[in-house]
Amino acid sequence: MLKKNLFVSFFVFFFSMYFQSSLAYGDECEWDNKNGPCLIINSSLPNSSEFTYDSIKRKIISKNDIENINAKDLIDVLETIPEISITRSGPAGQQTSIFFRGTNSNHTLVMINGIPINDQSTTQGLHDFGVDFIQVIQQIEIYPGSSASQFGSNAIGGAINLIMTGDYKDKINVNFDKDKNFDALINKNFQWENEVLNFKFGSVYNNTISAREGVNEDRDRLKNYSGNINYQKWLKNNLQIFKNTYLRQTIAEYDNSSSNQTGYEGDNKMLNTQFGIKDSNKNKARILKVYYTGYDREYDERGIIDNYYSNALGTKYDFSNSYNNKFSIGYGLDYRYDWGKFNNRGTYSASTKGNSDSIATYANYGSKLGNYNYSIFLRNDKHKFTGNSKSYKIDLNTNLFKNLKIGINRNTGLRNPTLYELFGTDSYGYSGNRNLKPEKSVTNEVYSNINFLKNSNLSVSIFKSAISNNIEYVSNKYINDNDDVDLNQYGSDIAYNFNNKTSNLKVFFTQINSEDETKRRQLRRPKNSYGFNLVQKLNSKIFGLYDINVNYKHYGRHLDTHSTTFNRIEMDSTDIVNIGLSKKIKTYKLYFKISNLLKENYLRPHGYKQPGRHIGFGFTILR
Repeated sequence: MLKKNLFVSFFVFFFSMYFQSSLAYGDECEWDNKNGPCLIINSSLPNSSEFTYDSIKRKIISKNDIENINAKDLIDVLETIPEISITRSGPAGQQTSIFFRGTNSNHTLVMINGIPINDQSTTQGLHDFGVDFIQVIQQIEIYPGSSASQFGSNAIGGAINLIMTGDYKDKINVNFDKDKNFDALINKNFQWENEVLNFKFGSVYNNTISAREGVNEDRDRLKNYSGNINYQKWLKNNLQIFKNTYLRQTIAEYDNSSSNQTGYEGDNKMLNTQFGIKDSNKNKARILKVYYTGYDREYDERGIIDNYYSNALGTKYDFSNSYNNKFSIGYGLDYRYDWGKFNNRGTYSASTKGNSDSIATYANYGSKLGNYNYSIFLRNDKHKFTGNSKSYKIDLNTNLFKNLKIGINRNTGLRNPTLYELFGTDSYGYSGNRNLKPEKSVTNEVYSNINFLKNSNLSVSIFKSAISNNIEYVSNKYINDNDDVDLNQYGSDIAYNFNNKTSNLKVFFTQINSEDETKRRQLRRPKNSYGFNLVQKLNSKIFGLYDINVNYKHYGRHLDTHSTTFNRIEMDSTDIVNIGLSKKIKTYKLYFKISNLLKENYLRPHGYKQPGRHIGFGFTILR
């Protein structure tokens, strides 16, 4: 199924490139071909405008940040984020979930260039971070907290936006270790007078350990291939078309915690393609996108094949305008059609086949009056089965002094049911529930930010969140828990940043409490985490100029389920330390990295294990 969609997508991609190349050129785009095009990161936020940006909490991990830590997959990056806890069922390639600000693993919205990509064929619509690798990703944006008024369904705990745009420096990057594991990236760029075309191709091979504790003879192999094609053309200085296609295939052997499952393999393929037009100037921007996302997953369990397919086709329009340097407005429309099916065969059998669609309208208003900034975000999602769901965000912040900002906001989130929750069937009698209501959340937050000593910054945020209408599996059926409040999260986040020409230091402390309606602690969510990320430029007589990178994160004690007795148990705290060195020699950059220096068995459910200390090498050839 996905092969047909791949063919159609590539046909549309290259046909539109040919058609657009026959158009007459507009005014020459003002860029220097030696330095790349005038637009590097096309990271336009949906439902936002100039005077609302100040109220949006966003953490940006740039390509330079990714290279500094020599990351292989998304987990290498996300484990440095204070508000995120991670659970991975074994080594790289195994199923991986995150818990954002203490919410459930399906309460994080994942996007590519602002377009949601959560897989509707999974049971609860969660995103498996274990199959995503970092090679072709240009930038990662983290949005903590409920943000449905900006991004839509699933953004209860937060949102993660993967930026897939062109990297306009040709390069080859290779990393390897003594066990013949490797990852590689080839990046090639073509520039013409008013247009640019970029190809990225990545590959990962990993052969480390079995996911099962106490097993040494079975190694769970992983192969990953990814590609990203970007095209941008400026028809005029302010008018451009852009196209992006991302493909990924991850083939992984896997185990569970109770058996040595040799010969079990998953083949996970994914495609996202986007085509758009952007018209912008200093005060105004219009963006129209058309997109398609497809998943094709197969699991071979010794001859028993499970198939999962899901597709999404949609269009999105965003408009923003600012007036007289005093206020700005924005509005937009988002239509999405989802369809999919899956068959799970064997002792336990389940299947799904169905479709749904939704249309969202949204608007925002931001203004600056003296030292005060006001922002309002509104959105209505009309879902085929759950009807209308309204979400909002209200933010007020002010600069008390020149370098001190404080603010307060109230925002809401929602999650609509997945295709399986609506249409699924299984061998235990489950038959889907088309009367489900969306899960909803309300979050209140107070925050502050102070700049001092020229290069230092301290930020503090305190939040409290409540989730209602939680969708639960009870007596062979998904139903809404109709308590007023089903899940509670509250906590604080403190971060200190120091940055100058030779040092970049980030120190953080996060405390998050996550409880159900009976005040029981939620599983796999540590209360306390803290750590630091350091990039330091050094100079020695022997090695000359080089960079050292140190990442440390402490995960506090947390609850889990015992793999055989299924009782609640407390898991010990862990300390993750990664150290890396890099040195640039002319057009080469050399890397050395020690991961998990303390050999902690971390980020895993009970009964699973993780690789110990890992030493890797790498190099980048720059053009």
